[in-house]
Amino acid sequence: MQKNESLIELKNVIKCFNGSIQKFTALNNVNMVIKKGEFVVLTGKSGSGKSTLLNMISGIDVPTSGHIIVNNVPLHNMSGNQLAIWRGTNIGIVFQFFQLLPTLTVLENVILPMEFAGIIPISQQRKRGIELLESVGLQNQLNKYPNLLSGGEKQRVAIARSLANNPKIIVADEPTGNLDSFNAEIIYDLFNFLNQQGKTIIYVTHDRNINLNYTRIVKLVDGQIDEIIINEESQFNNTGVSL
Repeated sequence: MQKNESLIELKNVIKCFNGSIQKFTALNNVNMVIKKGEFVVLTGKSGSGKSTLLNMISGIDVPTSGHIIVNNVPLHNMSGNQLAIWRGTNIGIVFQFFQLLPTLTVLENVILPMEFAGIIPISQQRKRGIELLESVGLQNQLNKYPNLLSGGEKQRVAIARSLANNPKIIVADEPTGNLDSFNAEIIYDLFNFLNQQGKTIIYVTHDRNINLNYTRIVKLVDGQIDEIIINEESQFNNTGVSL
């Protein structure tokens, strides 16, 4: 796949939830194309549809109607089990609240996705886990448990874990929402580095004051795309690629 080819396509995506009183439309006819190597930031107020859109792209949830195609795979046609298998091998997910298992060490948390997916040979899993933790500066924390780490360290473990099976796409839902400014900058640097290494990144945040080399910011309002801000200084956008 060339850099200017589509990696993610959303076509007329609608997502509705049935509330106790009435139906709520979280996404309303969303159309979007994300190209390989992009760094897309999703912004908007709470309830605007950011996390729902992220869940559509990552196969955590399915649309009420519309098509979602990721790397030529039609997610909208897949069952829950099929999506779980696909997600484990194609998507790296970083959550706001880390989602580390407290009974596993830092290294065991990073290895766990490899065990589930079965892509990385068992004989190589520990070595890869150590290398990933070294890449986020946590080589001295391998055998600690999550409760002994700071918030910034936990998020770095979560980023290392998201890379376990070498996915093409990283999705991040408010990954600096619980961090101070110092640790947030460390996380920004890591995501910028991952994008430079060729990962396609979709990053959800409330904050527009972010030190990220994004290709564009997509603002959502009431489940619809309201505004797109293109970063003209991004190297991606300076290649002549049409967004």
